[in-house]
Amino acid sequence: QVQLVESGGGLVQPGGSLRLSCAASGFIFRLNDMAWYRQAPGKQRELVARITTGGLTNYQDSVKGRFTISRDMAKSTVSLQMNSLNPEDTAVYYCNARSRSTSRVTWGQGTQVTVSS
Repeated sequence: QVQLVESGGGLVQPGGSLRLSCAASGFIFRLNDMAWYRQAPGKQRELVARITTGGLTNYQDSVKGRFTISRDMAKSTVSLQMNSLNPEDTAVYYCNARSRSTSRVTWGQGTQVTVSS
């Protein structure tokens, strides 16, 4: 069964940090580009960060210098380290996989991140 399971969301104060993790199963992890998206209330889902099969990364401008995406090929996990969080980062964060070989897209169920004092 193809599955992505996110963890690590929660409530944090402005300026704080959180680390999101996504565990992949049921597909060949090393053949997939991995990404984190987010969706705030009333807004469209947007790309936050992506890491390719080769380790290349790209970020949304608003998170550059604050967020870091990484992947562990041995554990089939992808993480998002989020620092200097602000209320505008409040959203449901989704893990995403896109296969280089089949173009299949897989989504996780999402994890809530709330930045508030």
